[in-house]
Amino acid sequence: MVSAQLHKGLVTDKNGATVDGVTISLRHADSTLAVQISKNGLFSFQQPLKGDYVLMLKAVGYKEMSKTLNLPIDSIIIVMVSDDKTLDQVTVSASKPVIVRKIDRVIFNVENSIVATGTTVWDALGKAPGVQTKFDGGITANNKGVVIYMDDKPIRLSGEDLAAYLRSLPSDNIAKIEIIANPTARYDAQGGAVINIISKKPKGDGYNVILSGGYTQSTYSSYNPSTVFNYRKNKLNVYGSYGYSRRKKDHTESEYVIFDTPENYADWRNEKSGIRLGNANSYKLGADYNLTDQEVIGILINGYNGANSRPNSTLTTIVNNHSARPDSILNTQNVSNGKANQYSFNLNYKIKLDTNGRNINVDLDYVPYQNKNSQQVDTYGTLANGNLLPDNYHIFTPSNQNIDIYSGKLDYTDKFWKKWTFESGLKYSSIRTRNSFDFYNNRATGPELKPNRSDRFEYAENVSAVYASISGDVGKWSFEVGLRGEYTRTNGQSMVLNTNNQNNYFKLFPTLFVAYKMNKDNEINLTYNSRINRPEYWRLNPFKSYTSPYTYLEGNPALQPAFIYNGELGYTYKQQYNISFYLRRVVDYFSNITVQNNISKLFYDTQRNLDLSQEIGFSASFPIKAAKWWEINNYAQGSYRQEKSGYLQARYDYHVWGIYLSSNHAFTLNKAQGLKAEISAWYSSPTIQGIYKLARLYDVSAGMSKSLLKGKGTLRLAVSDIFYGNAYRIDVDYENQRNGFYEKSDTRSTTLSFSYRLGGNPTAARKRTSASEEEKKRTQ
Repeated sequence: MVSAQLHKGLVTDKNGATVDGVTISLRHADSTLAVQISKNGLFSFQQPLKGDYVLMLKAVGYKEMSKTLNLPIDSIIIVMVSDDKTLDQVTVSASKPVIVRKIDRVIFNVENSIVATGTTVWDALGKAPGVQTKFDGGITANNKGVVIYMDDKPIRLSGEDLAAYLRSLPSDNIAKIEIIANPTARYDAQGGAVINIISKKPKGDGYNVILSGGYTQSTYSSYNPSTVFNYRKNKLNVYGSYGYSRRKKDHTESEYVIFDTPENYADWRNEKSGIRLGNANSYKLGADYNLTDQEVIGILINGYNGANSRPNSTLTTIVNNHSARPDSILNTQNVSNGKANQYSFNLNYKIKLDTNGRNINVDLDYVPYQNKNSQQVDTYGTLANGNLLPDNYHIFTPSNQNIDIYSGKLDYTDKFWKKWTFESGLKYSSIRTRNSFDFYNNRATGPELKPNRSDRFEYAENVSAVYASISGDVGKWSFEVGLRGEYTRTNGQSMVLNTNNQNNYFKLFPTLFVAYKMNKDNEINLTYNSRINRPEYWRLNPFKSYTSPYTYLEGNPALQPAFIYNGELGYTYKQQYNISFYLRRVVDYFSNITVQNNISKLFYDTQRNLDLSQEIGFSASFPIKAAKWWEINNYAQGSYRQEKSGYLQARYDYHVWGIYLSSNHAFTLNKAQGLKAEISAWYSSPTIQGIYKLARLYDVSAGMSKSLLKGKGTLRLAVSDIFYGNAYRIDVDYENQRNGFYEKSDTRSTTLSFSYRLGGNPTAARKRTSASEEEKKRTQ
């Protein structure tokens, strides 16, 4: 016996994918007897009726339809037909703003930014408000160092390797970038701020694909095709992405070093020219399976295989004692080649314990990483009379790095009294790095190993963490209070230097967020947190990497972590306009520094802890709706910064005023035809970093986009760094240290890109915070 007049109904599209959110009305004569909304495509009607009835079905993106039924029946499948005109309208009207500001983060919707799509994730980061990408692979947000996450999982790279990886990822695979200036206790304490890059993930049952590709022309050409896919059916969801990048960029650099002693004055000028070549494959494959309505288990695999080559030619002109003619000229050919392979394996389990928000999340991670590099340096010198210098320099230095990271974490969330949330968790991570570096003199008779200039370095780090936080509302007040404790053990050993640096410490990191809502338009908020910045692994590596007979780079295994203290008081008007005043203090912060020996004419770059960096300032954001077709997002940050430390038998105490401004203009030129435009600009005033004095930077970029193929395709044309203002200049004038450089990295470019969607609309990927939090960001 059938217990219902329509026991089971299923709504699908023409491909067999279920359709959610369909309004289904059961009608008889001119009366509506019942209305249902399909969930996972399913619906049913329980009324004990008999005879002819009509089902009316309505859904956004589909043509309205009706179907006559003779009840009772047990089951029926109804296929809806898409309305291409409606879909086109939905695509236009559902567009998100390029920049969205929330109380705890700023969201940069990359997929809606013309100037950020069709390029790479590295380029897109440089367009995000308050974010600056640096020549050495460093990234800052609101003047803070950052940890980079991808879909709530940290990227275990840093410096130039991080930049190379982000340049390998097509920005067309990215939905948005979240800038979290003051992370809560659930985040690892590592880093001043968090940048979370959220990848696209097609949504909807069945098979969905996004195809993208971009071609960039600067001095040379680069390109990056990519795809994102998703397959969802019943309890199973399989998703992934693949991207390939081929990059070729021009690179020029002008350096100077003044070696000044009572006996001699030498002016060394280096003119470098080279090419940055790189190609990489990046891919992701994940699957989620709903064991029950309350339980889901997932596996996620990420991979990256990249290769790069950096041929450089450097002409060094040496002038002694203010002579009108050079005393000698050095010609150095430097070729550096590298390969990097990184994989990450994540197993995730989540269970909802009740319907009130109580749940448990478990993550297990394993991340192996390998980096192989080789560098060949050949230097030839000539005297002023044209004779060759007798001591030419020919070396070959191969190096290897292997890193293994194991981690696991458990998170528990509970909700009570309807307005309060409690979070707590445990985490353990274990990292081991093994590094080898060999130094060969390339003689006519063959390579000769120099054991005293080669080395083996091993580093181990174990971090145990526990955290708890509680958040909720009391009247007009909102609170979040958290505490995180981390116990760290490290051990670094250099075989040749015969050093063993051990460090054990336990630290507590409190967080506090308080907001008072005076009325519906006015709110005051207060934030405080403390964090830690552990040195990236490459900073600890003591190997000396020579780029010429007189210049090299080396790490420092004795580096200590820096501790960061942040306080902020803010005001928000109408949930849009915000101004805040902040105080930031960094104790024992570390930085790369240059050292020049004015007698031996040796110049090298190393790492060391400095005493203090502190900053007081303000930040303000004020969006403007200039017209229905013109949206403006403005951001300003002003600061007074002090840096002081002892260095080279003296002390410095530098003070500087700084300003950072950004403005993004989005134009809807023709809504019906999907024609849009965008202009993005930012400016950063001169500032300081340790003994370095950095010149001002600026960037102006613009672009246009057009929807094609009934809204499923988008064509974009963008021009980046139109006035070539994103070139770095750094100077040092401290005691007897006088040096600096000016670097241009081919940032002015034109990009033509196209993306096409097959199936459902793209959306952000399911967030899953893996166990390996900050370690990935700190590898080399």
